[in-house]
Amino acid sequence: MNVTGKTALVTGGGRGIGKGTCIVLAKNGANVVIADINLADANHVKSELTDMGCDSIALKVDVTNQQSVDEMIEATVGKYNRVDILVNNAGIIAAPGWEERDHYNDDDWNMIYDINIRGVSRVTESVAPVMKDQMYGKIINISSGAGRVGSAFNPPYNASKAAVISITQSMAMALAPFNINVNAVCPGLLWTPMWERIAYRRGSSQGLLSKMTPRQVFEKYVSETIPLGREQTPEDIGNVIAFLASEYAKNITGQSINVNGGSRMD
Repeated sequence: MNVTGKTALVTGGGRGIGKGTCIVLAKNGANVVIADINLADANHVKSELTDMGCDSIALKVDVTNQQSVDEMIEATVGKYNRVDILVNNAGIIAAPGWEERDHYNDDDWNMIYDINIRGVSRVTESVAPVMKDQMYGKIINISSGAGRVGSAFNPPYNASKAAVISITQSMAMALAPFNINVNAVCPGLLWTPMWERIAYRRGSSQGLLSKMTPRQVFEKYVSETIPLGREQTPEDIGNVIAFLASEYAKNITGQSINVNGGSRMD
């Protein structure tokens, strides 16, 4: 999974899957641009990468804002002269307050669309000209196992992740003539800030929080749904991303790869 000397741009790189991906790509030799709406989180990851000997920059980026996205790309190209790898990881589960509500609302639909769907397409459309000029690029979008199945629990999120799979296929077709691979990764169950919100809401709706912590609710769900019986980690996802970003995956494009311990096998 050697990506030595490649420049990797990771949105939502400040924590969770994004942070794990930044660390794995750095270990495999990439220069890493940590882009996150929370600059403090991005700077914390940058500090860790610096200790590893990795060349990196931290940027505050809002993927819903075209100017912010343009400035991110300008800063990346200004420092490294190219963008070899794009990881579209920035995403949300719902609008603020979702875990306290009984039902999703218009704020959930609108914020999820702006970040999970349009954010992925906006960043990809903005990076594509750079990769086209290079005649080289690896784009990896973070979808979810939720994108392969419906949900009575949170339809806006599931719909957004299904859209990411579709966007991945469309962009793979459009960018293939320029030697650009576009794939998606569908993570399973990871204990991240996002899943902490989900566990709180699940536990609340099922009356479990009086006797269980959100972490215990999460562990219960893992034991009930994952054949291998263990949760996934951000580094697990990062390892598959690093593979897709390497030349080992040069003939893989338009695919959505599950990393879920067997919870879904389609």
